[in-house]
Amino acid sequence: MTKGYWIAHVDVSDPEAYKGYVAANGEAFSKYGAKFIVRGGDDTIMEGQFKSRHVVIEFSSYQQALDCYNSPEYAHAKSLRDDASDGDLVIVQGYDGPQPQA
Repeated sequence: MTKGYWIAHVDVSDPEAYKGYVAANGEAFSKYGAKFIVRGGDDTIMEGQFKSRHVVIEFSSYQQALDCYNSPEYAHAKSLRDDASDGDLVIVQGYDGPQPQA
């Protein structure tokens, strides 16, 4: 089964309010088996323009990633995030094809 990923780029405008989102999103992420691959951290932008915070979350399947986003648990968390940040989010299907040979 192909994994699913959330890829988000976020500018946080209200760090205190954003903490409420971080606390609330755990319920949905736990229920849908989310695994943080990237959650903030140092970055070096090589091309283009991005927001200040980068997040990559892995799910066991593309459908799990979609279901998490559309869940009532995440809807509650998202309502806390909306006024505290500005972001872009895409849900993508992972790649299970051949890998380059070394």
